[in-house]
Amino acid sequence: MDRLRSPGGCPWDAAQTAESLTRYLLEEAYEVLEAIETGNQALLREELGDLLLQVLFHARIAQELPGDAAFGIDEVAGDLVAKLVRRHPHVFGDPAGTGAPPTADQLNETWERQKIDEKGRRSAVDGVPLNQPALALTAKLVSRARRAGIDAEPAETDDIGARLFAVVQDAVAAGIDPETALRRTAREYRAAIVAAEANPGAERDVKGPSQ
Repeated sequence: MDRLRSPGGCPWDAAQTAESLTRYLLEEAYEVLEAIETGNQALLREELGDLLLQVLFHARIAQELPGDAAFGIDEVAGDLVAKLVRRHPHVFGDPAGTGAPPTADQLNETWERQKIDEKGRRSAVDGVPLNQPALALTAKLVSRARRAGIDAEPAETDDIGARLFAVVQDAVAAGIDPETALRRTAREYRAAIVAAEANPGAERDVKGPSQ
């Protein structure tokens, strides 16, 4: 990355900014997700490399920021290590006298409390990125509200939005990730479309998996 960004390197790489790379970051993350969903380990290895490139690229651009704002991949990795140690005292701390190891649910609750304390959050929904897919966003907001014991309903928008919201609430209550569930169903629907296209003599009424 140093060579690509330096004079005499790659003009395209040298011209990129954190803002110009955002769409590639999203694309690479979705390609990793697709490799996981299809169980293609060779593809997963490749796509993880592409996603790692985005991390390296952003860190390299950040090295060029002025003064104290600058940081590089060493600082990114160092901050991550410090966070992992800080948020896993049951692993990296002194285990003497701690009793039974905590459960996964207890650890998740502790992790969330630590994030609230570290980041000075005042609301249960602080830190939830609003530009994520709508299903994932809604599920996260519902989950945060449930954890905080807050009973809230959205203002009335339209019937479709309300029905979708209710389905997400049901999914969260059942411990199901609605984004993953719908993606799985959509993939099955795509396969049904491809199968119908491959058999033109059959009835061309492609229905969703539950119909």
